Amino acid sequence: MRIRRSAIAGVALAAVASLTLAACGGGDDGDGGSAGSDSVITAYGTEPQKPLITTDTNEVGGGNIIDLLYAGLVSYDAEGKMQNEVAESIESEDDKVWTIKLKDWNFTDGTPVTAESFVKAWTYAADPANAQLQAYFMYPFAGTTEEGTLVEGAKTLEGAKAVDEKTIEVTLKEAEPEFPLRLGYSAYYPLPEAAFGSDGKVTKEFGEQPIGNGPYTLESWEHEVEAKLVPNDEYKGNREPKNGGVTFKFYTDPESAYSDLQGGNLDVMEAVPPSALSSFESDDSIQAFTGNGANFASITIPERLEHWSGEEGKLRRAAISKAINREEITEKIFEGSRVPAEDFATSLFPGYTKDIPGNEVLDFDAAEAKKLWAEADAISKFDGAFTLAYNGDGPGNKEWVEAVVNQVGTNLGIEAKPKAYATFKELRELVTNREIKTAFRTGWQADYPSIYNYLGPLYGTGAGSNDGDYSNPEVDKLLGEALSSKGDEQAKKLAQVQEILFKDLPAIPLWNQSIAGAAADGVNGVVFSWQGKPEYHLVSK
Repeated sequence: MRIRRSAIAGVALAAVASLTLAACGGGDDGDGGSAGSDSVITAYGTEPQKPLITTDTNEVGGGNIIDLLYAGLVSYDAEGKMQNEVAESIESEDDKVWTIKLKDWNFTDGTPVTAESFVKAWTYAADPANAQLQAYFMYPFAGTTEEGTLVEGAKTLEGAKAVDEKTIEVTLKEAEPEFPLRLGYSAYYPLPEAAFGSDGKVTKEFGEQPIGNGPYTLESWEHEVEAKLVPNDEYKGNREPKNGGVTFKFYTDPESAYSDLQGGNLDVMEAVPPSALSSFESDDSIQAFTGNGANFASITIPERLEHWSGEEGKLRRAAISKAINREEITEKIFEGSRVPAEDFATSLFPGYTKDIPGNEVLDFDAAEAKKLWAEADAISKFDGAFTLAYNGDGPGNKEWVEAVVNQVGTNLGIEAKPKAYATFKELRELVTNREIKTAFRTGWQADYPSIYNYLGPLYGTGAGSNDGDYSNPEVDKLLGEALSSKGDEQAKKLAQVQEILFKDLPAIPLWNQSIAGAAADGVNGVVFSWQGKPEYHLVSK
């Protein structure tokens, strides 16, 4: 959508497909509950990988908390429609230079949210000396590299200037019609002056007790146990809390979480474990929620590992992909709550097409898989076992990983085995530090409603979520061209990106996750968003 001297409040930039939700079991009809409820809601969570710093958190355990502590320039409703939040207006005449006006807004320490609060946070993310995981999201700004870091020698972010306390001027490298759509993601949240130490770095202490500007504040964080959030009484944005707080309880065993839900000791769970999928919709002790979802699951095998680079690596990844019977796993383990992948994204967002050349590599074909593996062995003989790592605290991970390695081992005639890590934090630390020595499960929950978001942050050179360190100049070029395009032309560019990805397989697509969540009996106002997770601020009891 092109903005011509007009504010964008209340205008959807993505025609997100309807996320039709069916609520089963007891409880009310999900009308949002009663305003002002003082009941604290307990929700399933996992221990955050890192301190709660917006520019350095790119995983769900920490991200769910940060999203409730902060308000961005825009926010998204449950259907993915964009609404201005801290921004009063976002305007451009050419889609390249944007003027952003701010509303009157404060952080929870009483200091004002200013243009500099955003510019300083974005500059901090882009400074390579800070090694922030969210740096890649700064790449649209003038004065950054393709990896999103400041160009060599720069101390400030050329493309972001605080004109005055309430005005930001953003200059992009290229015209980008959908630029405002991304501004509700956590990488673009503001940071208060209190975040920064005397050396200009965000302090560890701030990450343990962040000061935000969103609907909640962090009351306490007991590591490996829980994080308690309480409503921010000064918040006047789009996500006004309907409860007396949200406590994320950190589980290492999803089965225990589901038992707590059934017993009324947990209020809401975004994904039930596979053992409950065949029965949770008829379970009178809980409320079940089902519907279309946009979460994407895959397997990543870094090229740095022996036998997984060059032509040999491409052949082996294709062999692994064709050795996996996605239909069987999604039906037998997930009871149809997963949909076999047809591409690297989701069918729910505009621009989707399943007719991408090369996607036949996702089709199960044991004979062809074995042939491809033999071709790779002709280049260099594979010794040892194919090992697939996963985190045990994620619902269903143990079951599907065991099924995948059984299929791979049987269909390729090799030894294949799972490798379990107790927590998502433990697995992500190994992945982030490039210390993992095996294949590992990966997944993606969209940051904002766009197919581009499934591609650029995961497969762009140097992107913060590019766990396999994949790099292809043609992919980078097409991603850049897609950003400066819109409509059918953008969809064409993104399809061309995926055509290359199907040849290189930097990740092996598995399936998209439908919504299969639950709430305890007596819990009200449960709505699952376009991201496939509860709108926690609406839940009450």
